[in-house]
Amino acid sequence: MKATVASYQNAAWCVRITCKNGGPVIRLTSYPVNLTMSNATVYLTDSGYDITSYVADDGMAPSALDLEGIMQIGGVTREQVAVGIFDGARVNIFKCNVSSPVEDYDPIMAGFFGKATVVDERYRIEAMSLVDAFNEVIGQTYSPLCGHTFGDARCKKALAGAPITVTGTLTSVTSGSSFGDSARAEAADYFGAGTFRFTSGANANLPALEVKSFSAGAIVTHETFYYLPAIGDAYEMVAGCRKRRVDCRDKWNNVVNALAFWDMPVSGVYISRGEN
Repeated sequence: MKATVASYQNAAWCVRITCKNGGPVIRLTSYPVNLTMSNATVYLTDSGYDITSYVADDGMAPSALDLEGIMQIGGVTREQVAVGIFDGARVNIFKCNVSSPVEDYDPIMAGFFGKATVVDERYRIEAMSLVDAFNEVIGQTYSPLCGHTFGDARCKKALAGAPITVTGTLTSVTSGSSFGDSARAEAADYFGAGTFRFTSGANANLPALEVKSFSAGAIVTHETFYYLPAIGDAYEMVAGCRKRRVDCRDKWNNVVNALAFWDMPVSGVYISRGEN
């Protein structure tokens, strides 16, 4: 049982978003005016955002809600959403008595944010309750592809420095996901499944994107960078591994550290066994 419950006659909903890695703390309230809590923190009543209804039961199914809002309202900026500052942020929802506001007076939910997305001039962030952590699969799985992340402690491939991590500047731009550097002389697909990020220009410090293809200096990413790149923008690119036998054996000479079952048959093969 809760120690305290806010009276429905004068209760206000409050949301506190705590970003990771020292990011900003966003405080919002449904009350018509700003609320100053007993600890002097201020919860803003800015219009332009909306929280879906929160529903919970006594089962293990995770509860969820969505936070939607207009850019620049409540301290949420387009740049913050674009760089992923709200991804994985901690969210606390509570109700308080507006006549004597106390932070976390009547706790409703503690959870974390999923991926933040931008549509036109609005953002949307899905919040999941902490019970969702129990739905995560723990352990290793069998797969025809290597289960390691390229360069992690189990893969043991050092990524720092050339030739795996390289830098350069763009010499051509086709779109937000297609550009090139004529100085690159690596073999085709050397950077395939790797990462690419800008270190200067409008996209500087935005999250790295996965490389879809690389050939003769032409670089294509799976996703589109938020701002259109420009010729002369500096970048950092890290080679990738597609987790196949040919990559681990011939490209990286790292079979000894692989966690892969390359000879595992596809489902259509072992399902067909025993048929007439």
